[in-house]
Amino acid sequence: MSAAESDAQLATRLAIETGHKLLELRDEMFGAGASTWDVKDAGDAIAQEFLASEFAKHRPDDAVLSEEGSEDPRRFGADRVWIVDPLDGTREYGEPGRMDWAVHVALWTRDRFGAGAVSLPAIDMTFSTDPAPPLPPFTREKPRLVTSRSRAPYAAVLVAEGIDCDAFRLGSAGAKAMAVVMGEADIYVHDGGMYQWDSAAPVAVANAAGFHTSRIDGSALVYNDRDPWLPDFIVCRPELAEPVLKAIWG
Repeated sequence: MSAAESDAQLATRLAIETGHKLLELRDEMFGAGASTWDVKDAGDAIAQEFLASEFAKHRPDDAVLSEEGSEDPRRFGADRVWIVDPLDGTREYGEPGRMDWAVHVALWTRDRFGAGAVSLPAIDMTFSTDPAPPLPPFTREKPRLVTSRSRAPYAAVLVAEGIDCDAFRLGSAGAKAMAVVMGEADIYVHDGGMYQWDSAAPVAVANAAGFHTSRIDGSALVYNDRDPWLPDFIVCRPELAEPVLKAIWG
């Protein structure tokens, strides 16, 4: 790829190409009768290997924080850190036919995002910071809240009850956040524990598109902290931010 490839172009390309590799692998392995566990493990491995090789080739001086990679100590003093989740929603990826899994690629530059992309390979859609997705119109009478497939976080329950939301469930964090970006949902609230790679790329894209993003106490989301744990966040339409926070905190 050309040296002129921008950070946003690189993030988008890597999210797309990783997704293609994951789709091909899943089809091949399930077609050969592989177990769910083998498919999940292989997916995590192939996505990590591809992304690591691409960063080494195209951004060798940048640090990388990845769910599937070993700790890169360069990131603690680096101005440029790629924060990636090679396969967000491994559980869903390991279930034939499920579409709610994603690939996350984001660049954190000192104190803000420099680029980011989230691909939803199973529906052939990718969202990037440049060009950013348009903010969809808000025409529903009742806001739609997207929640975890397996549990409803307490903060989400408070929001659903506090502002009278309709709710539905999806798998990966990237799929839920992009449901808001696409206008299929209006609010995504999570307080059940996460890591930086779970939310970085979705937050980068949502920010670029004009959505509200924050911790559930309303404070700013900060990445590349030494501890990768970043347990909660909100992505919602900007006009709903105040009601959402009020529903959580009163």
